[in-house]
Amino acid sequence: MTSSRDSLYLISCVSRKQFKPMRARDLYCSDWFLKVRAYVEALDARWLILSAKYGVVDPDEVIAPYEVTLNSMGTGERREWAHRVTAQLRSRCHRGDTVVILAGESYREHLVPILKEWGCAVEVPMRGLGIGRQLAWLKNHLAHHRGTRS
Repeated sequence: MTSSRDSLYLISCVSRKQFKPMRARDLYCSDWFLKVRAYVEALDARWLILSAKYGVVDPDEVIAPYEVTLNSMGTGERREWAHRVTAQLRSRCHRGDTVVILAGESYREHLVPILKEWGCAVEVPMRGLGIGRQLAWLKNHLAHHRGTRS
């Protein structure tokens, strides 16, 4: 099994944001995003944010708030977004890498096939879970991880 330190975690942006430019890790402020961030940080994992506007964003990159969502884009626009994202990921993702995606279907649909084509293993641990069950999954896994580090 690949360790979390060897995996790249991709986390979707969320609509709830702060009101001024700041580091991406602090810009997104929904309960879901805060729990996902705590989870990947507890794992000491490499992680990036999938932004509907900016593509791939490093958590420490300063960005401005925006009102763009993949959910309102058509299939062609989402496909173009995925190609832009994969171009940004090309130097960070290589054959044999494991990519863990914590994002909804609209973020994954065109991205996953390209990553698999590159020879990456792709995991989607919360696939098929509604938001309430995702929050419970995150709470459980975060508590478990913190318990194993004590």
